[in-house]
Amino acid sequence: MSETARLADQIRRAFDGEAWHGDSVVEILHGIDAVIAAAHPIKSAHSIWELVLHIAAWDAAVLKRTGGKAVQLRDEQNFPPVKDMSEAAWRQAIEHVKRTHNQLVQAVASFPDARLGEQVPGKSESYYNYFYMFSGIVQHELYHAGQIALLKKAATQ
Repeated sequence: MSETARLADQIRRAFDGEAWHGDSVVEILHGIDAVIAAAHPIKSAHSIWELVLHIAAWDAAVLKRTGGKAVQLRDEQNFPPVKDMSEAAWRQAIEHVKRTHNQLVQAVASFPDARLGEQVPGKSESYYNYFYMFSGIVQHELYHAGQIALLKKAATQ
């Protein structure tokens, strides 16, 4: 198995399941409706919905960087606002994050191992290569999975 296939598998596991640590993002999101997703049970914390949109934004940014684009997210892109709080809009947000994530997994799986040490476009730090970025997106997914789990617990008690 190639290194990029291993990285793609870790990215997939963090989001979809079969992760070593426990529940993935999708597993934690199971059973959350629009009301819970939009709730702010912890003062000054983002909602589950905002975190889902944030995960999608960063998966898309990494996907674009994988294609050679230098990407920096503006504040509104980093945490897109939730404008429509309907159940249909929540389902669309879930489908959007899943679709974006699947595209990222496919892009990483097909990324050449020989390029993992290359500098990511737009990044000046010497350590910021593709391996670092692909490993980092796993950490990003899991960090926010933990936040979502706490928010879910707080909103449903």
